[in-house]
Amino acid sequence: MKAIVVENYGGPEVLVYRDVERPVPKSGEALVRLEAIGLNYIDVYHRTGLYPLSRPFTPGTEGAGVVEAVGPDVSDVAVGDLVAYAMAPGAYAEYAAVPAARLVKVPDGIDSRTAAAAMLQGMTAHYLVTSVYPLKGDAALIHAAAGGVGLLLIQMAKRLGTRVIGTVSTEAKAQLAREAGADEVILYTQQDFEQETRRLTGGRGVQVAYDSVGRDTFLKSLNTLAPRGMLALYGQSSGPVEPFDPALLSQKGSLFLTRPSLAHYTATREELLWRAGDVLGQIAAGELKLRIERTFPLAEAAEAHRQLEGRKTTGKVLLIP
Repeated sequence: MKAIVVENYGGPEVLVYRDVERPVPKSGEALVRLEAIGLNYIDVYHRTGLYPLSRPFTPGTEGAGVVEAVGPDVSDVAVGDLVAYAMAPGAYAEYAAVPAARLVKVPDGIDSRTAAAAMLQGMTAHYLVTSVYPLKGDAALIHAAAGGVGLLLIQMAKRLGTRVIGTVSTEAKAQLAREAGADEVILYTQQDFEQETRRLTGGRGVQVAYDSVGRDTFLKSLNTLAPRGMLALYGQSSGPVEPFDPALLSQKGSLFLTRPSLAHYTATREELLWRAGDVLGQIAAGELKLRIERTFPLAEAAEAHRQLEGRKTTGKVLLIP
């Protein structure tokens, strides 16, 4: 079968498309013939070694497809099921052996591309608004508001009665954020988002800031918070945050800081099924809209990474085997 393999950490060119042996499902695993693969920023972290993995490895943690075989002791899925998953390695391939406990059956009315686009980013948005900081009529700042998670975050936050302020780099992206429901959108390339957020909130600040950017926005994100507000730092597309004195949180208003991970918010199968069920159910009901901006052939994964890192994408990008 064909797959992408990383043998040395580095730029997109280390993503090598070549023949590899098809995996055989072990006990507790299912073999999935992938029909769509989600591109996520964590794939970049793995490729560059920011989040190191043992090499060589096949990147990708999200996909959807059909179960072709199951190993011993599998009862959650069966051959022929259309399934989707997130947070399981090895998705940049035609086939993947996936722990059956991580697989979710795709409901009727949802195809494999939609399912692959929804799992990681949809469940990330879900845990951020329901568990990390349960929204209830608050004001929230959402960075990268036109990105895959950002557009879903806006929609989920608005369903919970939140006033949403988004940040984007271009007017085209600002329009996407407004269409998703953002109340105000800040072009950080033209405005200081810290000052503008303070102005828009009458100097009070927001109760929560959802920040996937990291180093470039961290300190200013803290400055947008109201007293006892929370910064949910769930990504670092601009690089890791530099060390700081935790006393800074007290000085700025007894603030809370968390660095959450989807793995810890889908730690049990019950929680995984709840989050995935909520996300896929809202999509099936037309209550949550996905934006699949582009698809790339799996062989062009390197170019897909260049587009993502260059902030030239909006919504979701998929790789197709």
